[in-house]
Amino acid sequence: MNINASIVDQRLEGLVEDHKDALTELVGPDAIRQKSLAFVLLSVMTSLELAAEEAFELLTEGGNDVGVDAIHLGDVDDGEFTVTIFQGKYTHKNFDAESNFPENGIKNAINMVSVLFDPSKSLSLNERLKPRIEEVRSLIRDGYIPNVRLMLCNNGKKWKKEAQDWIDQSGMNNDQIQWVYYNHDNIVEVLQRKKTVKDTVTLSGKAIIEDFNFRRVLVGKIAVREIAELFNRNHDLLLERNIRRYLGLHSNRVNTSIHETLSDTDKQSNFYFFNNGITMVCQKFRHNALQGDNYQLKLENIQIINGGQTCKTIQQTLNEPDNQNSYDNVYVLLRLYELAEDDQGFIQEITYATNSQNPVDLRDLRSNDQMQYQLEIGINQLGYTYKRYRDDIASNSNQITSSITAESVMAVWRKKPHQSKFRRRELFGKLYEAVFKDLNAAQAVLAVLIFRIAENERKRPTVLDPVPDFLPYSAHYMAMIVGQELLLQNKLTIDQVSHKEFEVLIESLEENKAIYLKKAADSIKQALSQIYGEREISLQQLSATFRRGDLLEFLQVQTKQVS
Repeated sequence: MNINASIVDQRLEGLVEDHKDALTELVGPDAIRQKSLAFVLLSVMTSLELAAEEAFELLTEGGNDVGVDAIHLGDVDDGEFTVTIFQGKYTHKNFDAESNFPENGIKNAINMVSVLFDPSKSLSLNERLKPRIEEVRSLIRDGYIPNVRLMLCNNGKKWKKEAQDWIDQSGMNNDQIQWVYYNHDNIVEVLQRKKTVKDTVTLSGKAIIEDFNFRRVLVGKIAVREIAELFNRNHDLLLERNIRRYLGLHSNRVNTSIHETLSDTDKQSNFYFFNNGITMVCQKFRHNALQGDNYQLKLENIQIINGGQTCKTIQQTLNEPDNQNSYDNVYVLLRLYELAEDDQGFIQEITYATNSQNPVDLRDLRSNDQMQYQLEIGINQLGYTYKRYRDDIASNSNQITSSITAESVMAVWRKKPHQSKFRRRELFGKLYEAVFKDLNAAQAVLAVLIFRIAENERKRPTVLDPVPDFLPYSAHYMAMIVGQELLLQNKLTIDQVSHKEFEVLIESLEENKAIYLKKAADSIKQALSQIYGEREISLQQLSATFRRGDLLEFLQVQTKQVS
């Protein structure tokens, strides 16, 4: 029996028990199908680091799913976007983890990719999958470039050579498509990512080591082979993140450049000068101070807070099976800080100061910001719990994460629903001040509750009958209009909303949410009529319309008329 496979199976039994109703709704009462879908759910949760509720939204299991068990659409960034597609194959009862990912699964994935990303091809898809695929196709039509990550998941071994031949012959193993194998070992690795890492690395040449400001600092150079071996031993535990943290060699230009430099025998010796280096923190490091150079460092509780992309690209490049380069004289700059266990706040500040490009999660970097502390205190006083860190997942309706707060506030009160949805990555970056400046706790909680109402209607319509075609794309716009209706009915402006009006507004929202939702839908329907007239609108057109800001001009007129 494989221990990790057994651990995953136990986790699946817990998921099935905890989410019985939701799984039954998707695949019926069959226990085997429920467990298979729970495996896909767990793969999504761990690989994308999502809560169960968020991961459920990505599931597309059912008839006419063309082999797509789940799909995640990433944010648009610099003219590109990433689509992650999951296909799960779970082996029941046998936990030896010896079964290979099936060859027919690879063939299905090849056929699926050849069809899904061609906007001109028509498809018969189920109701959960079709709106998402048409959103992807709409982005493609608008000139955005998709990077496709195929997550092929099982509780066994990778596909065999025959299946790899199918991939190679398909021509789809290229810069735009990543074939990622993900199994029980990867899942357990992510579940254990909080485990501290102790290891030893050897520096090359001289290094500067000094005490500074009650902390120890080391600056030196380290061979790229040392970095690759460090990651081969400890994997992504060093990053305290999972697969979403690393963008791969081909879907990120910086990583591509690093890979090309390392692979070029004429350039690789200058890699030290071309790269910004790696910033590592640890709780303690030891070395033989009597040596003059080539220190061997014993490290405790290692974290890499800057240079994770560099490290992962080094690892992947040096591990390529056909790579014959020696890398004897290829080095990278290392900055190492020894920080006490109670220095976590300082670590956050270093991380924020040393990271300015993707894929750093700015939510974590902002978590110790004064505005976040103030919101936490204020929201707690209103009877809710505010989760500042990305690893803090909301487990009940009274818990609110900072990410959903930012998304809700941007849509509802800042009246930028398109930016709220399609520029999520910037909500804690360039748009941070626009979202959080002068935001009080009552406004934040109200925005989240309004957004939840709109999202719940999108997921499971109960008010709108018939259900409009635009509903899958319009939750952020619906929330904005509901928020405006709530203020109008209570004769308030957003600046007047505080803890004093909070209970009254909550009561008004609960009592009139059906009315507000219908008015919001009517406003959007009339706005679309002004744009398109009476002609039929395709799902691709609808997706593009809600992605752009020009719809807001018509909605501003309509919300005034409807009110």
